[in-house]
Amino acid sequence: MNEWFETQKAKFILNFIDDNRWKYMWDGLGVTLKVTFFALLIGLVIGFVIAIIRSTHDKNIENMRKGPGWVLMKIANALCQIYLTVIRGTPVVVQLLIAYFIIFVSSNNKVFVAVIAFGINSGAYVAEIVRSGIMSIDNGQTEAGRSLGLNFTQTMIYIIIPQAFKNVLPALGNEFIVLLKETSVSGYIALQDLTKGADIIRGRTFDAFMPLIACAAIYLIMVMFFSWLVNKLERRLRNSDH
Repeated sequence: MNEWFETQKAKFILNFIDDNRWKYMWDGLGVTLKVTFFALLIGLVIGFVIAIIRSTHDKNIENMRKGPGWVLMKIANALCQIYLTVIRGTPVVVQLLIAYFIIFVSSNNKVFVAVIAFGINSGAYVAEIVRSGIMSIDNGQTEAGRSLGLNFTQTMIYIIIPQAFKNVLPALGNEFIVLLKETSVSGYIALQDLTKGADIIRGRTFDAFMPLIACAAIYLIMVMFFSWLVNKLERRLRNSDH
């Protein structure tokens, strides 16, 4: 038993203490959180815009008079559907590689490329989450807003969207968790995130067990922590309805 303990201690020192190799994972963790946070912000902006366009189309297109506005709404909705189909139908790794090697081939800022790629990917899923929340609001709420003298835009901003956002907030929290795990493929563009940091240690020490298990444990701890926050938020929102 003591021999096993000494062996594991020596491996731990080799993988994390010698040459301060733990810094590869520490620095990678910072990159992972940075990419996740800013990608989520971009995803929220894109998602809300597309959700509003698509839900507005679905709610009003049958009652709109055919004209420039009707045509513009049809075109905007078609473009949104193309975006959703392409982004949700292709792997995020391929989208990341396209962004790095084709779209932003002249850029040396790998964090920027990753943020844009993951943000665009996340936006497609956020859009469907938010759209489902908007469509779940009873049409009576829209009619109530109109009866108060609000136009459609004001009704959406002050009545519909706040209620929809409250309904989909737990789902948006889960999207953040999914996005956090998806960023682990950033190493495909040689971005030193948490996973890449663990792989660098593996390449230096030729020991895969400790760095990769440590990497998995860090992801697990983060996911458990954010899942706890999402569950707590969901309970608070549920209690506020009573």
